[in-house]
Amino acid sequence: MNMTSTGIGKRIIKDLHPKQILAALDEIDANAPSYTLNRPQALRRVFVVLACISVCLLIIHYLKYSSVFVALLQVLSETVDKPSHYLYQSLTQTGFVELITYAWWAACHVLGYVLIPALVIKRYIKLPLADFGWRWNNTSQHWAGYILLLSPILLFVVIAASNRDFVAHYPFYRLAGRSWFDFLAWECLYLGQFICLEFFFRGFFLQALRPAVGANAVWIMCVPYLMIHFPKLWPEAGGAILFGLLLGILALRSASIWGGFFVHAGVAVGMDVASLLKQGNIPKVFWPF
Repeated sequence: MNMTSTGIGKRIIKDLHPKQILAALDEIDANAPSYTLNRPQALRRVFVVLACISVCLLIIHYLKYSSVFVALLQVLSETVDKPSHYLYQSLTQTGFVELITYAWWAACHVLGYVLIPALVIKRYIKLPLADFGWRWNNTSQHWAGYILLLSPILLFVVIAASNRDFVAHYPFYRLAGRSWFDFLAWECLYLGQFICLEFFFRGFFLQALRPAVGANAVWIMCVPYLMIHFPKLWPEAGGAILFGLLLGILALRSASIWGGFFVHAGVAVGMDVASLLKQGNIPKVFWPF
């Protein structure tokens, strides 16, 4: 039976109501690939996937900081028989040293959120990487659910923009308002990191665990997803619980990470633009020098 786009939208909104979450998860479990592994296979799948996730989160957490990047530059400088501060000082002279440290931050997310999980998928799970959310699949059918998530968050952003803590916190890159180049380069790094994050949590995490534990993969995913938000402002961290849960349900239904990415992109750019507007710091030139 064919449903109109309006009918699909109403159904998604109804199913994402908090009272319907368990019913939505039951519906997911009624279909393959939920619980398609036997018990020994499921045990090994959970072991390998959660071990990979633990290692990846550990690597990202301890490598992503600018202090690690600076220490690496010091080692490299000494390796080529230069003073320890040589490479960092050279980068400072470009005027983009902070942006470059954020490129390091983004690269750490590529390593931990994409490359290592991709290796596990290829060597252990042995399924096409595209099966883990990279395809568009049924994303268009679930547009109402993604808009339902995005709309109140953008409203919150508008309200929060008057808060001094919010303005001081965003954008993370402090020179984003210096020029359009700074702003666009920062947003490319920031949004690229969200593609990596969505693949890790809503692609690899969910799709790899679903055959073993069914829709419970969503609840398991929500715990580390909440924890990576602890350094952020508390309303954002608290909202990550419900946000992660609903994005997880939508990701399993659409078999795609792209709806979640566009929600994150809308929120991230919205926060940065709202903060820059409040500061009166919208870029006025393309190149800073």
